[in-house]
Amino acid sequence: MSVTTHVLDTSTGRPAVGVPVRLDRAGQTLHSGRTDDDGRWSAPPDEALEPGDYTLVFVTDGYFGGMSFHPEVAVTFRTGGEPHLHVPLLLSPFGYTTYRGS
Repeated sequence: MSVTTHVLDTSTGRPAVGVPVRLDRAGQTLHSGRTDDDGRWSAPPDEALEPGDYTLVFVTDGYFGGMSFHPEVAVTFRTGGEPHLHVPLLLSPFGYTTYRGS
């Protein structure tokens, strides 16, 4: 199963570059990195990812220079074993939206 995300800064209408992201399960970090120049991040495909609950954690405070209402955004989602999940994040200094992408 692979997990991808795309973080867009809705205050500027541009990709959110360099946002730290990590994929956790049961309190353990499985993968981590930063969004690229297009605001995208992908966890390496890992056949060990089984159906269950996972959390994508976005450390947003540094992106907004310490001025973010939400210094961290944690998006917990459940998978039933799909081969790929895309979890986009629309971000501003004072709010966020997420959904299951394609």
